[in-house]
Amino acid sequence: MASSVVGLRRFLGALALLLLAHQATAAGPLAFIGRSGSKLVTLSDARAAGLTVCRTWAFNDGGNSPLQSSPGVYNENVFQALDFVVSEAKNNGIRLILSLINNYKDYGGRPQYVQWARNAGESIQTDDDFYTNAKVKQYYKNHVQKVLTRVNTITKIAYKDDPTIMSWELMNEPRCEVDHSGKTVTQAWVKEMAAYTKSIDGKHLLEVGFEGFYGDSTPDKIKLYNPNAYQLGTDYITSNQVNEIDYTTIHAYPDIW
Repeated sequence: MASSVVGLRRFLGALALLLLAHQATAAGPLAFIGRSGSKLVTLSDARAAGLTVCRTWAFNDGGNSPLQSSPGVYNENVFQALDFVVSEAKNNGIRLILSLINNYKDYGGRPQYVQWARNAGESIQTDDDFYTNAKVKQYYKNHVQKVLTRVNTITKIAYKDDPTIMSWELMNEPRCEVDHSGKTVTQAWVKEMAAYTKSIDGKHLLEVGFEGFYGDSTPDKIKLYNPNAYQLGTDYITSNQVNEIDYTTIHAYPDIW
């Protein structure tokens, strides 16, 4: 029971403030948000109805009260906590962006996937092998498949069929220190995983989860716009031109950069 409560609190944390701020139930059923060229359709209707979009985690890998305790092994109590979040979002007319893994070690993330592969006998040098090692990539694909095909125990709707979910996010703030050009992330991983995700679910929008750093395809923008001219292994332009990626994101921290 204790682990179930902790898991519930983890998933509710990101949603709590929005639920307090917006208690009105939306009028009428939700429709899928789609993309037409460069525009997201139904967003104007959402604004008129006073709806809110919230991004939260569809992961917690290893550690205490995990969603995924080891590759392919899931804690049903924690998954039901995520079911509850999706159900409550639906009841309150809130759209969700669900992120599928973290770049950082918080809640497991890339480091946990890489450690799982090491434990399985894979020869791995750094956490950046996450993007290239076949076993690690399969772990990730398995998780994508598990989450997208999950049937919510409350709503009885599969996640991939639920318009409460606005979009999937491939990763929270992907970075790749061993290849500052962005090619490892962009030309390989994003293309492969975006295509795989869309092969399971062609209804929902998909985004990468970038902070917004420019890369080698636009060298003039690196010094001009990247804070401290950082290059962190991503290319904002080329990655977001991948056919299966529907819209772009940036993560802005005005008090820092």
